[in-house]
Amino acid sequence: MKRSFANFLNQSPVKCPGFSTHIELTTREAQLRDFLLNVAAAINSTDSSLEPLTLRWAGGWVRDKLLGIESHDIDVAINSMTGLAFGEKMREYCDAPGYASRHGMRLDDIGNLHKIAANPEKSKNLETTTIKILDFDVDFVNLRTESYADDSRNPVVQFGTAEEDALRRDATVNALFYNLHTAQVEDFTGGLADMRARLIRTPLEPLRTFMDDPLRVLRLVRFASRLGFTIDPAARVAMSDFRVLRALKVKISRERVGLELEKMLRGHDPCRALELLDDIGLYQTIYTDPTRGDHPAPDLSRWSVAYRLLDTLSHDKASGSIYDLLVESEEEKYYAWVLAALTPWALIPDPTTTAGAGKAKSPLPFAALVAREGTKVPNKLCNVIAAAHRHWREIRQCKDSICLDIQLKRRSQRDTIGMAIRKWDARESHWRLQVLYAILVDGMNSVSICLTVSTYIHSGLLSGWQTFLGYLKEQDLMHVTSMTRLVDGKMIAKELSVRPGEWVGRALDVCLSWQLRNPGITDPVGAINEVKRRSKELKIPLET
Repeated sequence: MKRSFANFLNQSPVKCPGFSTHIELTTREAQLRDFLLNVAAAINSTDSSLEPLTLRWAGGWVRDKLLGIESHDIDVAINSMTGLAFGEKMREYCDAPGYASRHGMRLDDIGNLHKIAANPEKSKNLETTTIKILDFDVDFVNLRTESYADDSRNPVVQFGTAEEDALRRDATVNALFYNLHTAQVEDFTGGLADMRARLIRTPLEPLRTFMDDPLRVLRLVRFASRLGFTIDPAARVAMSDFRVLRALKVKISRERVGLELEKMLRGHDPCRALELLDDIGLYQTIYTDPTRGDHPAPDLSRWSVAYRLLDTLSHDKASGSIYDLLVESEEEKYYAWVLAALTPWALIPDPTTTAGAGKAKSPLPFAALVAREGTKVPNKLCNVIAAAHRHWREIRQCKDSICLDIQLKRRSQRDTIGMAIRKWDARESHWRLQVLYAILVDGMNSVSICLTVSTYIHSGLLSGWQTFLGYLKEQDLMHVTSMTRLVDGKMIAKELSVRPGEWVGRALDVCLSWQLRNPGITDPVGAINEVKRRSKELKIPLET
């Protein structure tokens, strides 16, 4: 039975931080509501063959408004007309003289009409229309009911009632409607009570919900982590059911899996998202190469140390902190969480090169392989993952060496470390994030299963990494990858009176190492003399 918002107000209140029991429209939202109601009234007055139009704002906008979160994405659910048909009628309405002045709208307050045609291959099974109105991204779609084949997540779609539309949704908190005509929230699934209880629950029996569309498993994880809600125990059991996990592998494209995962890791609480994936047992289903069934499975018993350690580090953004020194942008923040998710693969040996492959490239490490094939990360991020996996041991050795040198008061290794950093950073591989990956792997491998992240931090092991980064900062090596060379290949060839050849790259590295040992010197003579002195070693064909 439908429950109005007024009925909800009469229930015994349950405290829910950030949850309001009244939707207060902003001026622009009220303006949009009035505009859409006038469009509906105009259609009703000119087409008596239609069931009178009822417009509702649906799903995420309602949920977020009740939680006090502003949203600029609005789905408009229509009872008796497709989204495309409504959009075309709205365009006719807007073409009439004087519509803009009647609604206090400028000509640029309503954008071009974009049709999104039905496309079952892309999981679009009905025609919708998207348009920008008053700076809101508005999607028009008809209320619908769906039925699924056993081997597909693409449903057969038919017109439905508001209740049927609510029941087909992934979670009750996403199944609420705001009726534009009555200004009331409509609840057909118990979503309001679940919002009070901060609970993510499926409108229908969980196993049926997930078998119809297994992607809903990941969507529920995303909403739980974003909103800080708890997933209903019955839903959690169904999410880890072997039939659901198999369907998630078979029915869902890896692009869709990757998109949901990206939203999680870019979201409000990526640590909570990974924790849920871990606890529910979804890791192997997500991070897999579906084209092969013989790749190894990593040990996940201590994975929680890695993602909880990153969460702890990310909350310390003080100047000079580990996170402050290693993560410089929102994009790198996302990359960091991707790397944290892949730390269980650090100890898995790389795939072997196929015999007779000649000079073929080394195969991707499994960490990069499952990220590319399982979640379809772009090539740029795949390169960062591969580099982090290949270099983490070397990075840890550099850290240990620097810490020992500082302890024994030995000579600085500025040139050795500087050249190593430039090597790690080849192909824009974000060397700082590689260091962060090494820290997370080191923590995961150092902490026994029964100990906590705080134990690792207070054990002094993390302080070694802080010492290492402090050394890099003190030695002005944090930006060594953008260091300007004093000499180039042409200059060296001219000074040595030798034609350029394969030796040039080796000679330039010698010059750069000399620069790193002699910071502040701008005269290139010393670097060139170093090349001359080592000409035989560098195989430079000098005339005798």
